[in-house]
Amino acid sequence: MQSRNVTLLRNHGWFLQMSHSTRRARRALRAALGVALSAFSVGFTGDALADDNHFQVPSSLAGDVAVVMPTNYASPGAWLLDEAVEDVSETVPAAPSVDNEPNANAEATDQSSDDSVVADEDAAELSVPQTDDESVEDSDDDDGSLEERFEEFEEHLSELEDSIDEVAEVAGNKSLVVSGSSKSTMKVSGRVHLDAWGFDNDEGVTQFAGGEDEENRLGFRRLRFGVAGKVKDNMLYKIEMEFAGGNDSEFRDAYIGWTDLPVLQLVLAGNQKRPYGLDHLNSSRYNVFIERPFVIEAFNEDARRLGLQSYGVSDDLAWNWRYGVFNQRNVQDEGNYVGDHLQLEVAGRLANTIWYDDISGGRGYAHWAVSGAHADVSKDALSEARFRTRPEARTAGTRYFDTGQIAGADYYNLIGLEGVVNVGALQIVGEYQSNWVERDGFEDVRLDGGYVYASYFLTGEHMPWDRESGTIDRVTPFQNFWLVDKCDGCREAGWGAWQVAARYSQADFSDGDIFGGEGEALTVGLNWHWNSNARMQFNYVTGKSENSTVGNRAGAPIEGNYDIYGARFMIDF
Repeated sequence: MQSRNVTLLRNHGWFLQMSHSTRRARRALRAALGVALSAFSVGFTGDALADDNHFQVPSSLAGDVAVVMPTNYASPGAWLLDEAVEDVSETVPAAPSVDNEPNANAEATDQSSDDSVVADEDAAELSVPQTDDESVEDSDDDDGSLEERFEEFEEHLSELEDSIDEVAEVAGNKSLVVSGSSKSTMKVSGRVHLDAWGFDNDEGVTQFAGGEDEENRLGFRRLRFGVAGKVKDNMLYKIEMEFAGGNDSEFRDAYIGWTDLPVLQLVLAGNQKRPYGLDHLNSSRYNVFIERPFVIEAFNEDARRLGLQSYGVSDDLAWNWRYGVFNQRNVQDEGNYVGDHLQLEVAGRLANTIWYDDISGGRGYAHWAVSGAHADVSKDALSEARFRTRPEARTAGTRYFDTGQIAGADYYNLIGLEGVVNVGALQIVGEYQSNWVERDGFEDVRLDGGYVYASYFLTGEHMPWDRESGTIDRVTPFQNFWLVDKCDGCREAGWGAWQVAARYSQADFSDGDIFGGEGEALTVGLNWHWNSNARMQFNYVTGKSENSTVGNRAGAPIEGNYDIYGARFMIDF
């Protein structure tokens, strides 16, 4: 049986004497507070008020508690409200010291129950009638049972609150929509790239362009819409369509996958990017220049192929890798590959973020990577031994650099090196790739190229880095672009982020009897980031091509120069 205890509460010359347990004292205080509030709202009536200074608290609330009011209060309600609010903070903390250590303090508690409480002469006494031991024991048992149930309820309530928080987090993500299955999720994404191009070419380039002057272009470079999500327990999917071709729509990323796999980590099966060429692995949403360099596009045209690929990253995010097997045919406009020769390619990339400044939020970092591929090609008309690209701008259809199908090609081996150094607003990036084509009945050829560029934010931002994929990430301006009129006739504006960049690119697609052209170009760019999802890009490209028979394979190699102006308005979501 819980030992009886006496709690003494003294304030403003009055004492409250209680028995049995501190829980009964709390009920008495709550009852006193209720009576006080009633006194202010409706006043004391009937048996509740004996005279000016005496009233009776109902026994159902306080256990027959008699209260005498000090003479310095005008009314019982004012007195009780004052005392209950001020003294309940002193009464409640005293209870755990008795209930929490019944064994250690049992002897002292029994002794204290026999002691009398001495009060000041000016104090009034508040007493609670004693009950027999059996009644106290039954009451304590009931109180203990209720307390256990209350603690159990609190635990369930805490679990429910955690579940509600998880649901709220998902529900608060406005980028999620309801999928067709209760066991899966779906996220909608898209991008719009609207381009304008102007050309100023000489006669040599006219041959490369199919014998006609290159005409100016205005239209959509990308118009994509896709969905991606997860399927219980560890699967994912993505489907992305490209509508920039009008009626000739194509797909881009289209795959299913498995996450959290032993050793392999993430595996994707379907149309996805082959793992070489940093500028191709970077998303077009984040790239610094409007179009990609010669060598990156030529050796990995349109980047995506049908294949099976594993993706991994180290625990400290310093290393990441991807490797897989692919069919070399670009089936984005066909949907499938048909042929007796599968033209398989094995490719991989190992990347290392050798330095990353966590303290500055990633404003400083350094990266290097090595990539490679071995590709087996067929010797028929479907041979994928052809490498071609545009002049780092979006021309009408013909490529200024084009090896054509390399006769006798059996397989080719590619190796690539890349590096990135970022210090605050300044970033320097470079890549080099070399391609050895092995041929039957013909001399082997070697094609290669590379580029280097520097970019700088005039407004102080930096190019973020994704250590899990080893690619650049989304830029966040310090201040978004906006312009509003104020009530006083003035205007306020935010000017976004401004970035300047310059790139030098070189490639050699001519060797032996192959005259795909030797090119170099200088591109100067200006990027105006309105916000994290939208920006404008301006590029000026000046370049030349020589030792090329593109447009006239039977003729002698020629050369040509070009100047190109481009702009892009873009947004993604």
